[in-house]
Amino acid sequence: MDNVSINFNPESLLILNIILALLMLGVSLSLKVDDFTRVLKKPLAPAIGLLCQFIILPAFTYALTQLLDMAPSIALGMILVSSCPGGVFSNVITFIGKGNVATSVSMTAISSLSAVIMTPFNLTFYASLDPQTSEILSDVGISFSDVFTLIIMVLGLPLATGMYVGHRFPAIERASVKPLRKLSLIVFIGFVFIAFINNANLFAEYWPVFLWLVILHNGCALLLGNLSARLFKLQPDDRRAITFEVGIQNSGLGLVLLFTFMPNIGGAMMITAFWGVWHLVTGSTLAFIWSRKAPDSTQ
Repeated sequence: MDNVSINFNPESLLILNIILALLMLGVSLSLKVDDFTRVLKKPLAPAIGLLCQFIILPAFTYALTQLLDMAPSIALGMILVSSCPGGVFSNVITFIGKGNVATSVSMTAISSLSAVIMTPFNLTFYASLDPQTSEILSDVGISFSDVFTLIIMVLGLPLATGMYVGHRFPAIERASVKPLRKLSLIVFIGFVFIAFINNANLFAEYWPVFLWLVILHNGCALLLGNLSARLFKLQPDDRRAITFEVGIQNSGLGLVLLFTFMPNIGGAMMITAFWGVWHLVTGSTLAFIWSRKAPDSTQ
């Protein structure tokens, strides 16, 4: 499976970069400086969530890849997904699931900023620990600085631009933030769907290899977030927010990194692409279940 190639063209990379930048722009239009400083006032919940997201989940994922002795390209895909920040969809489903939206937004803001350093660090660090995944990175010539530069372009600049525009032109923010978020999310889902259609034969052949791994990995991510929040006895609505933030990864960023640096690593591509679909299913389902009653000590 390590030699499987995904049907891909350069125009797709440009489209995906634009989609991801628009998603980040749509989120950051409504971000305020208070969303960052709020962490200083009430740091416990966001700090625990970020610890799970950037420290515990990548370490757990690496351990899982070693335990299950999977193909190197599959292992690399799982490490990549776990190295990405929380997905922008998490804010929406936290609201639907009656979680603490302020905690969710604070985590999204800080994690997007932290991803500039933590995503390339975790990816290159954990991939380098295994000789086989390390060899893939060496063969494609990917380095910390390569990943850092790309994340600045697709996350950092849209984040800064969106915050500036939202602050400088509040009327634009009020009129465009919701439509832009919805449009970008719909287009992203459409992009992933088209990628599946174009590679239907590969997914049909290899789904027994990667499907259960994505389901297991995503379930573990959601559980890690929830159990960590419980361990520190956080309020129920904070637990819900952290569960979603840790379990909803920015797989769009993962796809951008793969399309840019490793378009021929089929196993990693299939893991990341299916993550992009599956976490929407699990996140939406859990949000619907939790929306039916207010948070309490059992959730």
